[in-house]
Amino acid sequence: MLSDFIPFFIQLGIAIGLSFTLLKAAALIGPKRANVIKQGTYESGMDPIGSAHQRYSVKFYLVAMIFIVFDVEIVFLYPWAVSFREFIAAGVGPGVLGVIFLFVIILAIGLVYDIKKGGLEFD
Repeated sequence: MLSDFIPFFIQLGIAIGLSFTLLKAAALIGPKRANVIKQGTYESGMDPIGSAHQRYSVKFYLVAMIFIVFDVEIVFLYPWAVSFREFIAAGVGPGVLGVIFLFVIILAIGLVYDIKKGGLEFD
């Protein structure tokens, strides 16, 4: 029974060995002389302005969360759309369509609420 896992352990050993080998090779071959320019911050070829620890507006994170919610919605809608013909063939198409419409309507109500509260207005 344990012999079934031998290929897995061999592959795991190779992966761990290769990762340590590559890390050690990078340390041996890589540049050794550090200076101020090499250790400095690099932001798209321009010198950084201000502190890197500036606070972001909360609205930035709210917009990001709304984006994630609608991404997850698409993840739920895509398999439904792919298999909808099978639902129709099985005779449950109208019921499944109603559930999906309810799902989309709930999300649309949330989006309208968010728009009215100004959640998508990012300054």
